[in-house]
Amino acid sequence: MATRARADYDHLIKLLLIGDRVGKSCLLLRFSDDSFTTSFITTIGIDFKIRTVELDGKRIKLQIWDTAGQERFRTITTAYYRGAMGILLVYDVTDESSFNNIRNWIGNIEQHASDNVNKILVGNKADMDESKRAVPTSRGQALADEYGIKFFETSAKTNLNVEQVFFSIARDIKQRLTETDSKAEPQTINISKPDPAKGSTATTEWSTCCSS
Repeated sequence: MATRARADYDHLIKLLLIGDRVGKSCLLLRFSDDSFTTSFITTIGIDFKIRTVELDGKRIKLQIWDTAGQERFRTITTAYYRGAMGILLVYDVTDESSFNNIRNWIGNIEQHASDNVNKILVGNKADMDESKRAVPTSRGQALADEYGIKFFETSAKTNLNVEQVFFSIARDIKQRLTETDSKAEPQTINISKPDPAKGSTATTEWSTCCSS
């Protein structure tokens, strides 16, 4: 019987895009297909894209879920929080209300997502004229610092920092998974060699994975 083919990736990472109506679908389309359109139909419920990338010599398959930003759909998207390994919190730099709502979205994460989920803050539409900007970069950075997460400003239109955002959170998740895997491996049991000077009555010492 033929040997089963090896998976074409080393890690499968599930990401979730959340936030108000701030161009999340455009960000995802730019990253997954390297394209941009202004004629998007508002995402109803949830959609996803897949892209496989290489990080530090490992093939990482990214499954990226794009959620609807409208309030009436939030109850649908909460089911996807638990399975997410990383969450991108997205706001529009020209829309202060979308920035203020980030705290509400973080509240949803704390309520529904895993405790160790990776998070990153994204200020989208950074290509817009400064006269239209409502949220200075410094405010975005200050909010990210408050929650201890990374911060990027992006533009799906000009492709500003789009790859950097997804690669950054994917790399952090990969590192967390690697560290978790290494901790899960049982520690070696060390048996001390008898000391000939003490005779054969020397005590054997054991070190187990359960020791504190």
